[in-house]
Amino acid sequence: MEIRIFTGNAHPDLARRVAEALGVPLGKAVVDRFPDGEVRVRLLESVRGDDVYLIQPTSPPVNDHLMELLLLADAARRSSAGRINAVIPYFGYARQDKQTEGREPVSAKLVAGLLERVGVHRVIAIDLHAPQIQGFFDIPVDHLSAVRLFARYLRERGYAENAVVVSPDAGRAEEARRLSERLGLPFAMLAKRRYGPKETAVTYVIGEVAGKRPLLIDDIVSTGGTIRRGVEALLQAGALPEMVVMATHPVLVGEARENLAHPAIREVVFTDTIPLKDGGFKDGGYTVLSTAELLAQAIQHVHTNQSVSALI
Repeated sequence: MEIRIFTGNAHPDLARRVAEALGVPLGKAVVDRFPDGEVRVRLLESVRGDDVYLIQPTSPPVNDHLMELLLLADAARRSSAGRINAVIPYFGYARQDKQTEGREPVSAKLVAGLLERVGVHRVIAIDLHAPQIQGFFDIPVDHLSAVRLFARYLRERGYAENAVVVSPDAGRAEEARRLSERLGLPFAMLAKRRYGPKETAVTYVIGEVAGKRPLLIDDIVSTGGTIRRGVEALLQAGALPEMVVMATHPVLVGEARENLAHPAIREVVFTDTIPLKDGGFKDGGYTVLSTAELLAQAIQHVHTNQSVSALI
């Protein structure tokens, strides 16, 4: 089977860079809209018997990009593809992994079922908001992590000196612990209480942060409110006002840019699982680390039946 890479409109630049890293051409497909907004998909190349990888984060607008992914998978299935692999750097609906109140759907489980129903054989994702989402699938899920990308960057920039790795809540504690072990740094955590989809409060800091540079690591930055409140709590606990904020998925809605412009934040580092609307910029703005090589390595390992664990 040959490796075939296709993409929708969510992040074609990332798909092109993954294809280049693999040394294969990006597959030709048409993904457009009817006048009423319906998504129309057509693969312009034969994929019969091939190992197809659909690179498509379900980033905002989430529903449009999810429908593109489902239709691409259905088109590949109806074209007799050998295997269909959904490469979803950012998995939308991941925050809806359980019922928080009565009479709510478990939306992440529904999305998992849709992907299986259209013929996806495997999912490759980066930093799922809730790792238990892997259990929503009855197909293999390779859950990659951006921790090693952040660790390498922090070393290169010298940020690991006199620092402490901080998790913004209990949900990110495992990733923060892994980063602290890679860098040989202490670990701290913020105790957070959520009052609704948009409202949280930091109640106290667990761990010693006084006199140290906090390295905050999260998976998603949406409005940035949690980060801002975390920074203020760390300052009150005696942390140095030269913090580094890292997050895998820059959703960035609402007042995100204002919240991330806190004077105690020295640098904000994202990955490119979601394209920044203005393209992102380094000087005076955000640093963006590429996930193309990580995804290319995962695809190569899957294609050749090698272990993906070494990449995690």
